[in-house]
Amino acid sequence: MSHFLGIDIGTQSTKAVLVDASGKLRSSASKSYEVDRPAPLHAEQWPEVWWQAVGHCIAACLAEIDEETRADIRGLCISSLYGGSGIPVDADMQPLHPCLIWQDRRAEAEAEWVRQHIGLDRLQAITGNGIDSYYGFTKILWLQRHRPDVWARTRYLLPPNSYIAWCLTGEVAIDHSSAGNIGGIYAIHARTWSQELLDAMDIPVDKLPGRLIDSTAVAGHLQTELAETLGLPEGLPIHIGGVDAAIATFAAGVTRPGQHVAMLGTSMCWGYIDDSDQAPQGLVSFPYVLDGRRYLYRFGGALTAGGAVSWFRDRFYRPEHPELSEAELHQRMEAEAAATPPTADGLLFLPYLMGERSPVWDARASAAFVGLGLQHGRGHLYRAVLEGVAMALRHNIDAGTGPDVHLDERLIVVGGGAHSDLWMQIIADVTQRDVYTIAEQVEAALGAALLAGIGAGEVSAEAIHGGWIHLQRRASPQTAHASRYQALFELYRELYPVLRPLQHRLQKLGGAN
Repeated sequence: MSHFLGIDIGTQSTKAVLVDASGKLRSSASKSYEVDRPAPLHAEQWPEVWWQAVGHCIAACLAEIDEETRADIRGLCISSLYGGSGIPVDADMQPLHPCLIWQDRRAEAEAEWVRQHIGLDRLQAITGNGIDSYYGFTKILWLQRHRPDVWARTRYLLPPNSYIAWCLTGEVAIDHSSAGNIGGIYAIHARTWSQELLDAMDIPVDKLPGRLIDSTAVAGHLQTELAETLGLPEGLPIHIGGVDAAIATFAAGVTRPGQHVAMLGTSMCWGYIDDSDQAPQGLVSFPYVLDGRRYLYRFGGALTAGGAVSWFRDRFYRPEHPELSEAELHQRMEAEAAATPPTADGLLFLPYLMGERSPVWDARASAAFVGLGLQHGRGHLYRAVLEGVAMALRHNIDAGTGPDVHLDERLIVVGGGAHSDLWMQIIADVTQRDVYTIAEQVEAALGAALLAGIGAGEVSAEAIHGGWIHLQRRASPQTAHASRYQALFELYRELYPVLRPLQHRLQKLGGAN
């Protein structure tokens, strides 16, 4: 039977799965790493970290199978984090600078320049997206203006999946989801680069991959010398894949408008697919990873979700219990938070630890615990963190749900955060929706494997509902908590506009760039 490899390059780890054509998991592996944060609001990674992790995960997956199964591997597909600026590489394809990833918010001045010189209305009409330092095009402008030596030597700007595909094949390509997620230089209706906006920003089109392909398409074939090193079949088709949030959404079974998914990883991404040309204000839009010529993926999200959990764990639990594993620490954290009542005895957390994405769109927004008193302990604070991210999720759902958007009543949640029973219940209570999760718990990597199977012509998209995944209901709204969480959400909505000027003044006082 044919087998397919799915690779998911995330912000804090890379995962790989090997599945057969029926969706049966044969092996899996993961490798963790860190994000470099050289200054406030900066977040970057060198691509060598990803390449080493990919090699490690492939080797670990292959170590669990026999030679016959190895010979039956028919394709490999790559899911990856949103790479922001992309990796600037020179004519020899050597990286010149770390990739400014999605979390990086250093390009505020560049975003303001675009607002003043191009304007939101024109840019949104062409790209379906807004202006913010989250987007890759503003980070590209930052490299152009602040790293002229790097810019002068840059041959290509490659998103992570394109870079890894080049490492494997020697071929340069980019998928439409990654191109569209760059924002301000991709014409979303024409599904190509916008020459008008490239000219306006003085970005040469030849610094971008000229070959734009669908997520299921073959970027190239595995090079002979790498086939021997990695233990994979020579000439193995390498499918380009795309942005992890969209692939995780596909892995959750989203193949039609109205289905929607929240991904709780380092960040939170909530999204749905749409066949309308009318882009909702405040959300990010790019072609979907399945049938991307027809469907657009619309999403919004919080910059820190699991990132807020990790921050809280490492500062409030890890110092006291250095001997405990992450799983043991999370078990302790969850128990303490579960022992506190909903709304954490009047404590509210704004989860803006790296600024915020939609619908706030403010790089200088900052996190806050509001309502803190002597009655609050560590468990209260942690519950408030979980509730704060749930509030951010509902904020995005409300912002993205207009009169022309009809969402399913059930909300599917994927990502590492879905392991928390308490968090799933909080999300059900805050959003007033039944929460479902994927039993398989491999998500974006599994979605990438399925895209490889579809691209090879050996698996249909309907297979996602025919055995590849199994959804399970994890939580339903508790009527007793509805009014308290509704009141908390109203306070959440009111707090940011009130605190915004103070947050910005504090950012200046702290010397943030």
